[in-house]
Amino acid sequence: MIALTYILSGALLVITGFFVANGLLTAGTITACWVVIFFFASAGGSSAYLTASEVFPMEIRANAIAYIYAVGTLVGGAMAPYIFGLLIQTHAARNVFFGYLVGSFLMILGGLTEVFFGVDSERKSLEQVAAPLTALEVERGAGPG
Repeated sequence: MIALTYILSGALLVITGFFVANGLLTAGTITACWVVIFFFASAGGSSAYLTASEVFPMEIRANAIAYIYAVGTLVGGAMAPYIFGLLIQTHAARNVFFGYLVGSFLMILGGLTEVFFGVDSERKSLEQVAAPLTALEVERGAGPG
């Protein structure tokens, strides 16, 4: 689901960007396109956020999620609007299309990353996906006590 929704939203963004660059969309139709794109992107992002935490041992899971979320928010939330604003200020549709292509590339890259590096965790306990750090210590003979 994660890979499909990321790749699909990236592909839809390329198509929408092409239509924008060629002046084929009105304010209403571009909004409709964004609604569809964000429907899939949001589903992918939400499921990725929930499942990404499963690959970290329980003792560091919360910190790992917090750091990943903070860095992603900093990069995407601070840099993307600034860069997209610069592209819009050029008043050239092809420059805005370039922004669409960058966003599409990142979404498709995220989907492909899931395809090749995603962890299959269906019907597995969290301990099977990522053993707790304390269990690793016990296995090495350095258990508590």
